[in-house]
Amino acid sequence: MTQNAAPRIVIVGGGTAGITVAARLRRQLPAARLTLIEPSAKHYYQPLWTLVGGGVVDKKETERDEASVIPDGVTWIQDSATAFRPEASEVETRSHGRIGYDNLIVAPGIQIDWNKVKGLPDALGKEGVCSNYSYQYVDKTWEFIRSFRGGDAIFTFPLGGVKCGGAPQKIMYLADDQFRLAGVRDRSRVIYASALASIFPVQRYAQPLDQVVERKGIETRFQHNLVEVRPQSREAIFQRLDAGQEVVLHYDLLHVSPPQGAPDFIKQSPLAAATGFVSVDKGTLQHTKYPNIFSLGDASNLPTSKTGAAIRAQAKVLVENLMALHRGQPLPARYDGYTSCPLVTGYGKLILAEFDYDQKPKETFPFDQSKERRSMYLLKRHLLPTMYWNAMLRGLA
Repeated sequence: MTQNAAPRIVIVGGGTAGITVAARLRRQLPAARLTLIEPSAKHYYQPLWTLVGGGVVDKKETERDEASVIPDGVTWIQDSATAFRPEASEVETRSHGRIGYDNLIVAPGIQIDWNKVKGLPDALGKEGVCSNYSYQYVDKTWEFIRSFRGGDAIFTFPLGGVKCGGAPQKIMYLADDQFRLAGVRDRSRVIYASALASIFPVQRYAQPLDQVVERKGIETRFQHNLVEVRPQSREAIFQRLDAGQEVVLHYDLLHVSPPQGAPDFIKQSPLAAATGFVSVDKGTLQHTKYPNIFSLGDASNLPTSKTGAAIRAQAKVLVENLMALHRGQPLPARYDGYTSCPLVTGYGKLILAEFDYDQKPKETFPFDQSKERRSMYLLKRHLLPTMYWNAMLRGLA
């Protein structure tokens, strides 16, 4: 990279990662010419969608105009990136042609692949089939939970990575509480059908979560990957990953955490790793082949849980390293894989899981965060959203 007093920095993606990095660069490298490519007119604080589905929060609270979160001085191109030409340092867009850059930051987020579950797109939002992974349908989750009168309630976790790995089980715990409040739990069967091999990958938090499951009388079915929904017969079809067989379960309520993966235009680009996500050094966040390209957030192949807290840590590292690259210096900052999963275990209860690449706890507070606490629930409900809108997206945290 040639040292340029006013480098052209293009950011693909105006979600949590893209806006956080743009805000930090605006403050720390004010001379840079920043361009943001993002097609959406709205910006969402998705971590609260669990509480929307649980009837605690109105979904409108999680939505703002995209224009309101874009930092001053950043040029917003409201368009979709469609391809990358890294040898020419250009991004192709759907309607604005090719856009050149000195540095590129790739942060378009993760793609929800509803179509990978046969029958799901047509069933979603109807007859008990719901998902907190869609702003359009998240309030249907609460509608179906609130109106549930007993029967089989299934909550799924898909094969492959998802954003907020705890979300598929958090809504289940809230639903269980609501069923008890409504007096229908004793005639209900609550099932957690997960493609994973255990309730949570970090043992420190898996143990108390297993206790929550036992206390609530939830049936766990691990190595079960949802592959089809049959709404006419109210059947959920699972592939048994450890036995190679099909399992058919009846449902009255089905909460689906859909398959997710890298956006198609990333998978088809020269930036992609074998997984389809952007190939970056897991410490520096610099692309493994093109030194003037960085990536963070859900679209990167960083081997950690895909959360807003992870992005917050990644953004600091990326900006520091990009500035060092701009000065012609070695990249000094290293990301250790820190991520955080606020695991809601019921109304007013939360286990705050924080850990790194090695799945070692990296906790913030001076107490045992593996225990359910009301204070941590209030942190998620009130403090974290305030920090997100007023500090993180402004490059202050």
